[in-house]
Amino acid sequence: MTALQLLTPADKDLGGGFKVRRLLPSAKRRSVGPFVFFDHFGPATETPGSEHDVRPHPHIGLATVTYLFEGAMMHRDSLGNTQEIRPGAINWMTSGRGIVHSERKPDQLKADTYVNHGLQLWAALPLAHEEAEPNFAHTAAADIPSCEEQGAKVRVLLGSAFGETSPVKTYAPTVYLDVQLKAGASFVLPALAPELAVYAVDGDVSVDGTAVPAHTMAFLQEGAGATLHASADVQLVVIGGEPLDGPRYITWNFVSSRRERILQAGADWAAQRMGHVPGETEFIPLPGHPFGVQEPDVKSTPA
Repeated sequence: MTALQLLTPADKDLGGGFKVRRLLPSAKRRSVGPFVFFDHFGPATETPGSEHDVRPHPHIGLATVTYLFEGAMMHRDSLGNTQEIRPGAINWMTSGRGIVHSERKPDQLKADTYVNHGLQLWAALPLAHEEAEPNFAHTAAADIPSCEEQGAKVRVLLGSAFGETSPVKTYAPTVYLDVQLKAGASFVLPALAPELAVYAVDGDVSVDGTAVPAHTMAFLQEGAGATLHASADVQLVVIGGEPLDGPRYITWNFVSSRRERILQAGADWAAQRMGHVPGETEFIPLPGHPFGVQEPDVKSTPA
């Protein structure tokens, strides 16, 4: 049997001491299914006066998928959407031809101490939808289907599994599950998609007999499932889907099959032609403006 590919995170500081564990993209693996970006943030204690707001910034060619285990954040975008994101909900923002958004501490929590903990993923849009109209869709926690399967609690965030189907619209076959295993439990994960990966959120797990430490992602063999075993209570996520329909370039917040499209997006943002979040005047400047693409920053993601 071929050994599982394991991926450990790179720690990234997003500013103000707010650190994330970044699994995708990496030199070892560029994507799994449609997912080209995977950040795990927290648990991080937010206190009165802490400033971890993400100012308005743009995206093209992707959908952001935000999921919280704890805490809250306020989403605002250039379409005029305002949505408080709470644990258990799925927030899918299609950037398509271009959108601008911010993620900030909700006003009612500015004087509070609380914990923020969650995941943000990017799904590359299929070629036919790279320039789709931007939109934002919030699906409340109560509307995300869940089930008890082999003694585990499973929430079907995207796609279909174990007889449940998420109401969240995706542009390509996609799988995203939140799985909670009890100590001593074994769980047979079927081959739900051609490409699948298991990420250990808060503890160690065994995947087909291979030890996968906390904060590590295990990529399953193509078209295969796996047997998971937990020696202690553990939370996992499973991600995957159909392979990408071609290579992608990724730089800063832009994803595209065309290098020239990324260059155009950079020029548009530098000139502030991509829209504005109503009521906000701040924005994140284009890194290294005037916009110049360097090879280490623009990567081709193999399908």
